[in-house]
Amino acid sequence: MLDGVVILKHYDVAICGGGFAGISAALAAAREGKRVVLFEKEYMLGGLGTAGLVTIYLPLCDGFGHQVSFGIAEELLKLSITYGAEDKYPENWLDDIGTRTEKDKRYEVQYNAQVFAVLAEKLLIENNVDILYGSYVVDVATENNRIKTLFVQNKSGKTAYSVRSIVDATGDCDIAEFAKIPTETFKQGNVLAAWYYFTDQNGYQLQMVGASDIPDEERTGKEEKPLISRRFTGLDGKELSEQVCLSHKTTLEHWLKKRESNPSAVISTIATIPQIRMTRKIVGEYELAHTEMHTYFEDSIGMVSNWKKRGPIYEVPFRTLYNAKMKNLIVAGRCTSVNETLWDVMRVIPCCAVTGQAAGTAAAMTDDFSALDVSKLQEKLINNGVIIHEKDIL
Repeated sequence: MLDGVVILKHYDVAICGGGFAGISAALAAAREGKRVVLFEKEYMLGGLGTAGLVTIYLPLCDGFGHQVSFGIAEELLKLSITYGAEDKYPENWLDDIGTRTEKDKRYEVQYNAQVFAVLAEKLLIENNVDILYGSYVVDVATENNRIKTLFVQNKSGKTAYSVRSIVDATGDCDIAEFAKIPTETFKQGNVLAAWYYFTDQNGYQLQMVGASDIPDEERTGKEEKPLISRRFTGLDGKELSEQVCLSHKTTLEHWLKKRESNPSAVISTIATIPQIRMTRKIVGEYELAHTEMHTYFEDSIGMVSNWKKRGPIYEVPFRTLYNAKMKNLIVAGRCTSVNETLWDVMRVIPCCAVTGQAAGTAAAMTDDFSALDVSKLQEKLINNGVIIHEKDIL
């Protein structure tokens, strides 16, 4: 018992957050034979990529014919279309039909959120991951620069778990914040989005209402205006509730307008979590910058591309995943240490999967990430299908 709370169980690795980063981390750690628990506050896996309806698995390639992200990142892409893609099927990559030049399809798909969530759950259970839904970490206990205990809130009340190492895949860097590790918030704030699915005579379709990201004229070639002028931090309970209400209002108005010309259109799915993209990230041992494309890093744990434009490739240094002040805490996904400009590139599904696999593998290896022999981590990643340096794909 700690602070009057019963410690229920000990785990080698605790994964906090069940989005694509958390799924990847849990899978990687479990495959190393460790006792793994995943805490997810919703009742489905996938985060924004399922409950948030952002169902586009962005590119694993650089747009010039080179695959960049491998391992679990590719495994989950293929899992997402086990029973077919909704859209964006890249036959040049999956079926080896056609070419892979800068004029061809990139290695990306659009998938069904509900199907992926169930398949991901099945995959984790098959790999002996304990999944606790409706559960989220509300505090931590530390000792000698290590997190020793996670306090978790769920239907059973407040419970505690002792842990050896922790992966913060919350998307909001919550565990780092509880552990008093330096973090930074997203200065620009998130724009309002109200994506939903509807069904009509043409079938089941994704309707993207509002910018999903910071308005990006470079990517689209045209001026993008947010639905409203207000921005959202994503870190305040009242604000998040207001954002969700505005999103629902916008969805309803958009659908009613659509029905005027398309009476058969029926809303089939709305997002069940706030469509917030960037909130808080760790101040790591290294901050990766958007200008460091095509840069070799000795401690790279994998590569990611720029989904907004063709060409850039980034090696991801292991040092972007932790801060040495808390020895057994590592982050994955959009919590990683990058500069403000690169953040919008690094927050998407392939990047979450790449950093998740590395974080989960590392968490299975050690409870002191600053002392880990990165070459041994890289060896494990390579043995599991990851290519870590750009020179090895060109």
